[in-house]
Amino acid sequence: MAVEKVNSSSSLAEVVDRILDKGVVIDVWARVSLVGIELLAVEARIVVASVETYLKYAEAVGLTAQAAVPAV
Repeated sequence: MAVEKVNSSSSLAEVVDRILDKGVVIDVWARVSLVGIELLAVEARIVVASVETYLKYAEAVGLTAQAAVPAV
C-alpha cells in the first residue's frame, strides 16, 4: 500500500476568500478602574465578512431592522 503525501499549502487569496465566506467576529470588552472608580471602558465588536455573509447573519439576530429605518 502506497502512502501519498499531500501538499496542503494555501495561498493568501484562498485564506481571504475563506474568511470572507465564513466571517470572523472579535468581541472585546475591557474596563480599567482605580480604587473603584472607572477610568476607561472599551466595548468593541469587529466583524470581518463579505456583505452577503454579514447580512445573512445580521438578519438572523435582528440587526438589519435598525439599519433599514431611515433617519427623520
